[in-house]
Amino acid sequence: MKVTTNKIFKNCYGRYGIAAVNVWCMEQVHGLFSAAQKANAPFIVQTTPVARNYAGAEMLIAMISAAAKIYPKTVFAVHLDHGNREHAVNCIESAGYTSVMIDASHETFEKNISVTKEVVEKAHLKNISVEAELGVLSGIEDDLNVDEKHKKFTQPSEVEEFVKRTGCDSLAVAVGTSHGAYKFSGEQGLQFEILKEIQKRLPGFPLVLHGGSTVNMNEIERINAAGGQLGTDAKGVSDKELLKAIELGVCKINIATDARLIWTRVHREFFRLSPAQFNPIIPGKTYMSEFEKFNLEKFELLKSTGKAKEFK
Repeated sequence: MKVTTNKIFKNCYGRYGIAAVNVWCMEQVHGLFSAAQKANAPFIVQTTPVARNYAGAEMLIAMISAAAKIYPKTVFAVHLDHGNREHAVNCIESAGYTSVMIDASHETFEKNISVTKEVVEKAHLKNISVEAELGVLSGIEDDLNVDEKHKKFTQPSEVEEFVKRTGCDSLAVAVGTSHGAYKFSGEQGLQFEILKEIQKRLPGFPLVLHGGSTVNMNEIERINAAGGQLGTDAKGVSDKELLKAIELGVCKINIATDARLIWTRVHREFFRLSPAQFNPIIPGKTYMSEFEKFNLEKFELLKSTGKAKEFK
């Protein structure tokens, strides 16, 4: 059953977190939906503009629609991740999406408000929820590349005015994470004092944590043992941090890097151990299984297992 993120957030706020998982291929869609049905957990399936260009926007939506039929007991929202105005409007006007993100965080405060408000007005006419972003995350993911020196934490003093003037339904906040495998520099972690102040100013309002992957060091070690060259100083968001963030109003946890690491590990190990093989179906099946396992564990961690029944 496809629902809006507004409905999901209303149920989960302060109780459990929602995994928002980026997908770009059939294997991921199967692994995500099969895990959600087994766990009876609500979730958000996300597509980025780059994934839409890679697979084709219609192809991605068709795969998600097919998965909804194959796994009929699932409860989910379909979300555009990190869209600009053009991306967001395109998804609003085409079928399939229940929410979109408009990311104008790199603009001035006033320009961010102006662009976000325009998208919100168009989206709400079609009962589509809108996620906005205030503050800037560093890192690299898809075509995002924000230099560390341009990173800017969300300013709590700005959040009330921003939400009021834009009418957005959820807010992505910059509280220390970054895109890609390197979530934190040095010993830095999530900035909980900023989160606490934002929640105080926006009580009950759903917040979004981008860069929410854990970055399992075991995955990196296995990738490198199979010929990879990933840095071993990568650091993600710990389980403890995720749970504390949920208590402070974070409803949606974005996950992309972890999915890529699992894909890389599965395929590197397969072709290293089976150099004479050239059948993509074999590692593809393994990836579906491993990705299903990953999502089952993530639903359990975020305490969303069993919560889909609340929507039926």
